[in-house]
Formats: sequence, C-alpha cells, structure tokens
Amino acid sequence: MAYDHGIGVVENSTSLTTPVESSAGLQVIFGTAPIHLLKDPAAAVNKPVLCYSFAECQQGLGYSDDFKDFSLCQSMDASFRVFSVAPVILVNVLDPGKESHTTANEEADFPAADGVVRYDKPFVLLNTLSVKNGDTPLTEGEDYLAEHAEDGSVTITLLDEAAEAETVKIASKSLNPAGVTNADIVGGVDVETGAETGIEMVRRIYPKFGLTAGILLAPGWSQDPVVTAALQAKTEGIGGVFRAQTYIDISTDKASGGAAVYTEVKAAKEKQGVTSAFAAALWPMVAVGSKVYAFSAMLAPLTAYVDASHGDVPYDGPSNKDLRITGTVLHDGTEVLLDQQQANDLLNANGVITAINANGWKAWRTSRPPTCARWARWSKRPTAWTPSPKCPCPTPSTWRPGSPASPWNFSSRCPPVRPSS
Repeated sequence: MAYDHGIGVVENSTSLTTPVESSAGLQVIFGTAPIHLLKDPAAAVNKPVLCYSFAECQQGLGYSDDFKDFSLCQSMDASFRVFSVAPVILVNVLDPGKESHTTANEEADFPAADGVVRYDKPFVLLNTLSVKNGDTPLTEGEDYLAEHAEDGSVTITLLDEAAEAETVKIASKSLNPAGVTNADIVGGVDVETGAETGIEMVRRIYPKFGLTAGILLAPGWSQDPVVTAALQAKTEGIGGVFRAQTYIDISTDKASGGAAVYTEVKAAKEKQGVTSAFAAALWPMVAVGSKVYAFSAMLAPLTAYVDASHGDVPYDGPSNKDLRITGTVLHDGTEVLLDQQQANDLLNANGVITAINANGWKAWRTSRPPTCARWARWSKRPTAWTPSPKCPCPTPSTWRPGSPASPWNFSSRCPPVRPSS
C-alpha cells in the first residue's frame, strides 16, 4: 500500500455537463415540488426560484422522480439532465400552510432496531414530527435525528438513552399533492396585502431578476381548461410591456375530455380552448426510458437550447430538431406511434405540435397561427409590418425565400412595429 506524504489530488468526473445558457426562451414554470425535503418548506411557496443548475433546483425546491405528484420535477429533469440548458424559473404552489395541502398521520407505534426507526409515511414534513418513548416526548437534535431516505420514508436515529427503546410512538403531517387544484395553479392577488400567487407571479419575474419570461409553462396542469385560459391570458402585457409564449398540453386522457387517438386531438384542442396566437398546442406526452413527461416540459428546454445555439437570438424554432426522447405515449404509458402523414394531416394542419420518429425523434412542425411572433415565416406575416430597430433578429437579406429551413421569426422581446408611412 502506498504511503502518501504531501499534497495529493483526486479528480472526480462531472456529474452533469455545464448547462448552456439562454434567456430568450426563459422558462417560467408553475406547479408542485417536493418541498418536504427542504429545511424550511414554507419558504418555497409561491416564490419564483431562479435556477442555473440541477443542484440549485434540489436546494431550492427539492427533487423527486415522482412527476405526477411533483410536476415541476419533470421540467427540472428535462432542462438539466436531458438538454442541459439554463436558467429556469420555478414557482411551487404546494403550501404546507394550507389544510387541503397536508394530511395528518395519526400516532402509531414503530419498532426500533439498534436505535434506528424506519417511518414509512410519504412526503413527511420533518418539522411536524412528534416522537415519544412511551409517554415521554423526545426532542429532535437531542434525543433523535430525522432525515428523508431515498425510498421516500423517514429514518429516525435515536440518541443516548432513547436508543435503548424497542418501540417509539410517532405522529406527523405529510404534504398532500392531491389537494392542489387548478385554482392554486392559477393563483390570484390578495386585495389586502397585494400578495400574488400562482400564475399571477409572472409579473414579478422582471423586477425581481431583470429577466423577461420567454415561455410560460404548467406541465401536468396545462391540459386543464382553466389553467389553459390563465396561461394564455398572461402571455401579453406582462408588466405592461412584455409578451411571452405558452406551451399547452392537450390531455391524453379520454375520460377527462382529452384525446387518446390522434383523430380526436382537434376536438380536444377546441374543447380545451387553445386559441391564443401566443400559445402552442402539444400532443401527446413523451417518454425517456421509464420516465413520462408532459410534452411541454420537453419542448420548452429544446426551444431554449435552439435559442442558445443561435447566440440567444430566438429566430429559429424547435421544429424538426432532435427531441432527445425514446417515445411518445399517453398518460397511462400506452405507446403512440405516428407517421409523417398522420402528424401532418390531423395534427399540424390543426395547429398542434407533435413528435415523429424519423431516424430519431423530432419535434414536428410548430404549426401556429400567422400572427404568432416566434414561429411564423416571413411569407406568412403581414407585409406591412417590419421588425423593431432594436430587434436582434437577422435581416431579411439573410433569409432565403421559399426555403423551409430558413424561417423568419420574431422574438417576443422584439415585437414588430408598423412603419410610420
């Protein structure tokens, strides 16, 4: 065995590649996060959290692969683990201070083995733990230590004399993600305090961070017509100045009015009310291995990645770009496999973005109304309009008419203006 003396260096491999940065397609995402994993869960409620890395997401909001209960996590995963693009702004609405967002775990006996207790309740708020040795209350930090285990349970380590106990009585409260409603996502403004919640928080993004929202998202929730309407309403006049876009998922659950077959998507889109020129409708869901994501959670970081590839100038879209997925699915995991004609004739033709496997999965044709700022080609825009002098987009001389590979797009930061004459 070598005898080390002096300075030694051990280099560990980087766990994740350094994200590329793009603020043009800045994602502002609303949903739920596993804040029970934080030291102070209440501090992460209805507050925009700016993240430049996956680690910052974990530190600010927690992370779980349970995308159904914690919808923000799919955007964390897609942005930093799939596309490695930053930053993102996340807003969690799951509130441990709301009775409907928590559930009480009644006191029960749990066995201790060598001074360690496994408390198998999900989403436990550690600051609500009540641990007793018989009828004697135990003090956290003095008589026991508690931490979340990887399997979702809580590990309680008994200290000193308490370690001799064979059983302990434990009660607590857990987060209840099922208690979150579309009203929580939409949010509102407190008339007395002026405090904003939910999607209303979008107004705070620019004054707080000096960044403008690029894409508004609520993966896992945007398929709800109420949330759809709220997202569309917030794409214009942000702070009285800015515009944004929103990506809206069309539900794949037929029982809730969605579309389980591509031939039903047009009707589902109309029923859901996706009508804004600044909204893109997406169908179905996407998968990477065993993980299932809302399509919007994957298309948004692809959009930001494309922007970053063009010097953070949003003049190109994600159509026909590598989506980095392994399949398209319904909410229950059923495989969806569209060919190009099906995608074109029934989805693209009705203003719905999808994905096809053409020697690799591609986002397929961001077909949207001609009034759309980012995606409309020059030939489809009103010819009386010209770009703002401050617009960083390329000049028409760099665009080759008739070439589908050279779309002319405008940034939401740089809306077109009418000429004076």
